[in-house]
Amino acid sequence: MQYYQKIHPASPLLPKTGGECVSESGEKFLRLVSDSVQTTLKFTYSEKYPDEAPLYEIFAQLNLEDNDVADILKLLALQAEENLGMVMIFTLVTAVQEKLNEIVDQIKTRREEEKKQKEREAEEAEKQLFHGTPVTIENFLNWKAKFDAELLEIKKKRMKEEEQAGKNKLSGRQLFETDHNLDTSDIQFLEDAGNNVEVDESLFQEMDDLELEDDEDDPDYNPADRESDLTD
Repeated sequence: MQYYQKIHPASPLLPKTGGECVSESGEKFLRLVSDSVQTTLKFTYSEKYPDEAPLYEIFAQLNLEDNDVADILKLLALQAEENLGMVMIFTLVTAVQEKLNEIVDQIKTRREEEKKQKEREAEEAEKQLFHGTPVTIENFLNWKAKFDAELLEIKKKRMKEEEQAGKNKLSGRQLFETDHNLDTSDIQFLEDAGNNVEVDESLFQEMDDLELEDDEDDPDYNPADRESDLTD
């Protein structure tokens, strides 16, 4: 069904389902729709039409790729050349409408292929999850190299920690010098165990009462004899 309406050239008012509009200056706008894609063609008649092709352009489009637009313009040029001398607007529009239908079919096919590809990828991922990756010489060597590198890194870290621990370890003397509580630790240990250390002061008094002979008071004392005894 065609729709005719006088409109301003810069504002083609077309029905949503497609149709035809003619401006006051004689320009013709045709809106073509196919599923999710559409285009509005603008035709301007020349004085020598139909012996001369009308001027044409894609005035507006929806959901068409740049290559689709280029293909439509090439198609219009070819059809216009083949139909010189004949009324051709209907032929040009029909050719573009068929091209739009073809584009829609390509879009549907591409979307279906993308859907199938995603399904195949999902199935393959699920197989890998349950069955794992087959072992080959190549992937085994890659895994072995990675495993050895990780193991070497762990050993280096452990050796470094042991070396650091050895540097921080104190000798017995250093431990005694740095810990001033060690000199009283034995006594404290005995006291904690209930062993009280008692000193008998009478022993020291008896030692004071001892009469010690002074060798120098002996008239027969000879220092050389004492040295001889010591050397023996």
